[in-house]
Amino acid sequence: MFHMNAAEEFSIDDPEQFKLKAFYRASRQEHVCCLDSGGYHEGHSSFDWLIGSGARSSLQPVENCFGALETFIKEVPGWKLGFLGYDLKNEVERLSSENSDPLGFPPLYFFVPRELIMLKGNSVRISSESSPSGVFREILDTPLPEAGAPPPPPRIRQRVSRAGYLETVAAIRRHIVEGDVYELNYCLDFYAENYECDPARLFLRLNETAPAPFASFLKLGKQFILCASPERFLKKTGSRIISQPIKGTIRRSEHPGEDQALKKALRNSEKEQAENVMIVDLVRNDLSRSAVPGTVRVSELFGIHTFRHWHQMISTVEAEAKPGLSAADIIRHAFPMGSMTGAPKIMAMKLIDKFEEVKRGAFSGAIGYFSPEGDFDFNVVIRSILYNSQTGYLSFPVGSAITYDSVAENEYEECLLKAKAIRNLFNSAR
Repeated sequence: MFHMNAAEEFSIDDPEQFKLKAFYRASRQEHVCCLDSGGYHEGHSSFDWLIGSGARSSLQPVENCFGALETFIKEVPGWKLGFLGYDLKNEVERLSSENSDPLGFPPLYFFVPRELIMLKGNSVRISSESSPSGVFREILDTPLPEAGAPPPPPRIRQRVSRAGYLETVAAIRRHIVEGDVYELNYCLDFYAENYECDPARLFLRLNETAPAPFASFLKLGKQFILCASPERFLKKTGSRIISQPIKGTIRRSEHPGEDQALKKALRNSEKEQAENVMIVDLVRNDLSRSAVPGTVRVSELFGIHTFRHWHQMISTVEAEAKPGLSAADIIRHAFPMGSMTGAPKIMAMKLIDKFEEVKRGAFSGAIGYFSPEGDFDFNVVIRSILYNSQTGYLSFPVGSAITYDSVAENEYEECLLKAKAIRNLFNSAR
């Protein structure tokens, strides 16, 4: 049975410099997962930054994925880092998708790292098959690459035209009028082909321009997820489980008075509150499947959280997990996250497959960890770049929630605004 050497703790003077060096050193490995809080301390974080690299053992099933995951968690010791793809929905419910899949991510992937580095404040904890103190010295001695000329921007294509988007939103609204759904998250895909870049540098640029509490970098050989997510899907600590769905976004202003006015406008928006509460109700229902009866509660409703470029409306739903319920089952009961589907969930997922052009794959899935104690924490894969370095294919979907009150032109402009934030990276990628 595999066990890492005893972990060692070290004190560091410059956490940001240490993170950069540790990240560049680890990014050379074939399997890497980095989780970064972006400097946000939102009250439920277990660490500021964590990175695992090298695969001591791994899991990549093609069927009965949640069953295989449960066995992997129980039988393989150590931390498990990885992701759950959106199309696991086809295993959770009786669903299917015939859409194309240009990126080809596996439905699920987890690995036990050969080396794990955890940072909190000015303290770093290193676990490794080799000497933790040797790893620490290697990181300190790692040179940072010089900033070179950026690669030329890729030719970014939009998979659906403006007219096509407006037509699809009109069709979704007809389903809403007919009572099939009352909210649907519709995503628009932007992509590039034959593009070469350094994913590690691109991630750091993304993280620098849009720091987020659930940022993550995942490398599986030639496949990469570069994620600047502000949203937590699900966290378990002991018997306590929490989910923090986001619905409601407004830009920030450089002028304090206007910024406060925008924040207030978001908080008081009836449309945003209606969208948020629809998903809160869905999440309450999802968590109730895993919860001790009577323990599901909304501890924060319509909370306004401020990020560098946005204010967001975030609610928090909590519950006590039933004794003996596995971590894999708790996740399966809530997957995929309602903020990225709509409600009712099953019909929303059917319509997503009908109206979207490609499979979501890793997008709107979840990246995170299982700790040796059985706890876990997962984000929602949004505000992300998906990349295959072997084929040069790159994708960054964006979306919004469509309701009866949605104005199609406004939803389209929201998608373009979200896409612009990522487009701008390629013009300044280092």
